[in-house]
Amino acid sequence: MRLKIAVLSRNFSTTGGGAERYSIAIVEQLAKHHEVHVFAQTFAHAWPGVHYHAMGRFLQRPRWINQWWFAMATGWATRKGFDIVHSHENVWHGNVQTVHVLPVLHSLFHGKTGLAWWLRCLKVASSPRLLSYLWLEKQRYTITASRRVVVVSDALRTAMLQAYPSIAGALDVITPGVAVPALPTSTAQKQEARKQLGLPADGTCLLFVGNDFRKKGLPALVSALARLGPGVCLAVVGNPRQADAIGQLARDCGVGARVHFLGALLQMDSAYRACDLLVHPTMQDSYGMVVLEAMAYGLPVVVSGLPYCGIAGDLTHQVQAWVLPNPHDASALEHAIRSVLGNPVLAQSMAERGMQFAQGHSWELAGKQHERLFQDLLAKGDGR
Repeated sequence: MRLKIAVLSRNFSTTGGGAERYSIAIVEQLAKHHEVHVFAQTFAHAWPGVHYHAMGRFLQRPRWINQWWFAMATGWATRKGFDIVHSHENVWHGNVQTVHVLPVLHSLFHGKTGLAWWLRCLKVASSPRLLSYLWLEKQRYTITASRRVVVVSDALRTAMLQAYPSIAGALDVITPGVAVPALPTSTAQKQEARKQLGLPADGTCLLFVGNDFRKKGLPALVSALARLGPGVCLAVVGNPRQADAIGQLARDCGVGARVHFLGALLQMDSAYRACDLLVHPTMQDSYGMVVLEAMAYGLPVVVSGLPYCGIAGDLTHQVQAWVLPNPHDASALEHAIRSVLGNPVLAQSMAERGMQFAQGHSWELAGKQHERLFQDLLAKGDGR
């Protein structure tokens, strides 16, 4: 059955982050068999058969007003004519709501008791921004017969149920996938990738990927780099808005010349091929798609454990990855990097097991899971 599907994602670009790349990959899979319409405010994507609808921006700032504008504009634009409305945004409409980050309610109140809870209530009551986000979120997770909620990891599922236990019967986990590249990467390919990105031809190159450098743990990684030998450099991929501050930290640590800021890359292939180890000491990731992608390219991985990174719940320490119990600890991060780089047998074993893990997580499978979910909703009635 060919469906007409509306997809809501404000920033439809691969440079936006994991949530944006997830929404793009699912659209590409769905477009093979269905009529897909994307409603967004920014685009950096062109795919055969996909229809793009620009929503514009009422205001660039503050963001919470723009969120209201996007919710109202897409609600009107998709009010009729679609079999399924699939939202990746905090809006009150749409039958399938895919969640990529911790719910606002959980972030604000989880673990808060007594005076801390009351102080947080006071903060919320005095903030139109927080009140708006909480209201939108409550409407989004009001479950009806024609609404389902998708989360991208088991860890996020746990957090969602703590915040909104009423959604238990309408909650599905569909993890990200990966496009498996042609492997292995040859020496010539690695050298060409380094040349293309302006990285040193010799030595070991660590890879960091993330748009929010601080939240993804880059300061701790820079501190760890300062304790490693001069033959180790670091390639940083992501939005450069925090590059000046991190660059100053690197200079203060004496490694300014060894940290290479590559900016946001539309295609990550060259970065994965150029580097020797992905280091992802994130403080908060509902899944950690970059870890899965690096594994697919045969890179050994150092990654934060639970509760910091959702994918860690599916990994075993020193089997598919080196799992960090505390990403805040630069000494432990240095030890992890040394342990992997200094043990080629362990690094090769982790790389091989990581590739096997990644091969079991394809975007094709994730697309089929979404299709089954859509068909299930439609089988129950109107779907809207």
